[in-house]
Amino acid sequence: MLSLLKTYCLLIMNPEELLNTPNEPSQPAAESPLISLERDLKFFNDSIREVATEIMVEGLSNYPIFVAHQHELQLGEVILDRHDLNSSWSIHASTLEEFLERGVIKKELRERFVDTYKNPNKFICVFVVTPEGANFVFVPYQ
Repeated sequence: MLSLLKTYCLLIMNPEELLNTPNEPSQPAAESPLISLERDLKFFNDSIREVATEIMVEGLSNYPIFVAHQHELQLGEVILDRHDLNSSWSIHASTLEEFLERGVIKKELRERFVDTYKNPNKFICVFVVTPEGANFVFVPYQ
């Protein structure tokens, strides 16, 4: 799945930056934050799918977005708190509409995002926030 996460990175930063790949071969490689995210997404796969389905069925949005972070963040609604669940990442549920309202995605880039967005019944759209930056990844449901 790590290779899938790297493959589906879009829009904000280079996948190598998100993967924390060292620039020099002599540097020891730090563990990528995506390794622990991969574990958490796999473990919470069914819960995330259920929330995405609810967002779409209730007519809130056709574009659910899940925000993954390891610090405090005021975007979306908390659905999985890393402190309560003893996991590495907290996951918030959001939508394209909130991202547009809050200016995370510029209004003029809406169509580009929609064109890039993958089938929400088959993929989790994750907005990954790390100290180095943020990026969208699309992860297939298990």
